[in-house]
Amino acid sequence: MSESARNLGKCVVCGKPKHEKYRPFCSKRCADIDLHRWFAGSYAIPEEEGDEPGEEEG
Repeated sequence: MSESARNLGKCVVCGKPKHEKYRPFCSKRCADIDLHRWFAGSYAIPEEEGDEPGEEEG
């Protein structure tokens, strides 16, 4: 493994070494998988119940 490959870390999708061209991913495939997850709503932040506008504490 080259010096530059060690410094890039691991792909956030599959864990393989990152590729500089596709950082933070190792390949276009992993980049596309991540993009699909965004489009599908997999990365949505869940809404907490009771946090509606206009509600006051106390």
